[in-house]
Amino acid sequence: MCRLFGLTAGHRRVRATFWLLDAPDSLTAQSHANPDGTGLGTFDELGRPVVEKQALAAYHDADFAGEARDRTSATFVAHVRHSSGAAVRLENTHPFEMEGRLFAHNGVVEGMEVLERHLGDDLRRVRGETDSERLFALVTRETEAADGDVGAGLASALRWVAAELPVYAVNVVLTTPGRLWAVRYPATHALWVLERHEPQGRLDHRSTAGTRVVSHDLSDAPSVVVASERLDDDDRWRLLAPGVLLAVDERLAVTERLVVDSEPRHPLHLDDLGAAAASQRPTGGARHGARNGARNGARPVGGA
Repeated sequence: MCRLFGLTAGHRRVRATFWLLDAPDSLTAQSHANPDGTGLGTFDELGRPVVEKQALAAYHDADFAGEARDRTSATFVAHVRHSSGAAVRLENTHPFEMEGRLFAHNGVVEGMEVLERHLGDDLRRVRGETDSERLFALVTRETEAADGDVGAGLASALRWVAAELPVYAVNVVLTTPGRLWAVRYPATHALWVLERHEPQGRLDHRSTAGTRVVSHDLSDAPSVVVASERLDDDDRWRLLAPGVLLAVDERLAVTERLVVDSEPRHPLHLDDLGAAAASQRPTGGARHGARNGARNGARPVGGA
């Protein structure tokens, strides 16, 4: 299963090196099981999105290591990809950028013909083959319809997907220069949250070899992290509830609200995914969706 990572430090520009490279279960470590693409999305000092990605594993990508060590931003989104069908190419690699926002997804959604018809002219935003980028196009359209309210756009898009498409999992992270949103739907895959409003000393970890990795950059910077797996042994990690939209603003105020209060109308079981099932190894706290009896004539499209 692809792994997601998001971080916001509010107004403060920081580095995310510890989480991306050095933590016990960093994104680089996770890329050994997710070798089909690596991407890092940040924002520069003027709030412009910067997306750096390659269609290869993070542990093979020297550029990713350099970017993870050097890049500063108030918000980050990163993704290591295990293809569920779409080609291993740059245009299918997360994160995606639309209208100055960055987006990454894991899971599988089918019924792409239905979604493409629903998107209509907004399909022009899509460059690759993935369900993920098509979902982002829908979120972008719904956000514009809500006068730029990202939370409302995410909620509207997710409700439509839950009602109309066969769904295995839709876990997403979306960022702007100072804000972060995340959704876990349904309970198929885990999405963890770590709120470090009052950092308890430096971020560090002692390896089995006895060496210690320390992050001074985030040691005194409040932050909120979301990730597909707990990246270290901090006991403050908690699971985001299914169907809940988490939003973090520039002051690091965290709000959560239930936006989808039911299971997908057309739930997918792991056995329904065919070859894509190999990409959907569940993380902790996961369960498999119920078998879908009516497939809507859908074709699977490689997601995350």
